[in-house]
Amino acid sequence: MKITTAFLGEHAMLYAQFDYLTQAAPAAESLAVVQSLAGGLSATLATHAHLEDELLFSALDPILGPMGPVAVMRMEHDQIEGLRDRIPAAADLRQAQSLLQQTLQVSRVHFSKEEQILFPLAEQVLDEDRLAELAVQWADRRRVTIR
Repeated sequence: MKITTAFLGEHAMLYAQFDYLTQAAPAAESLAVVQSLAGGLSATLATHAHLEDELLFSALDPILGPMGPVAVMRMEHDQIEGLRDRIPAAADLRQAQSLLQQTLQVSRVHFSKEEQILFPLAEQVLDEDRLAELAVQWADRRRVTIR
């Protein structure tokens, strides 16, 4: 398995969560409910972004340099984190709903860029052994077994 395949699998699970939250957040009747919904998303997105940065982005840095697509992906991770971090401090229900919807939208666009640009680029510049080695590291951190 390649690291890009692992992250595509995580994206698939996150898309399902995004779809659920897109429906649930506008229907929520209290600030606490939206903050609770966002809390689950926050934890999932944070670990996903951390692993991408630690494993894939760090592997691409020496090849692609400090600027370019990896720098953009890191900036977008920061943007998503900034939106997520504002939800617990939201002043009211509507603000929390808006921040959560913005987080979902920015995350979807970010994932699309990774899937269409960064992951194919990684598969071009990293050899199969390196992609597989990174997948093993991902599996170790996720505590799963791959074959």
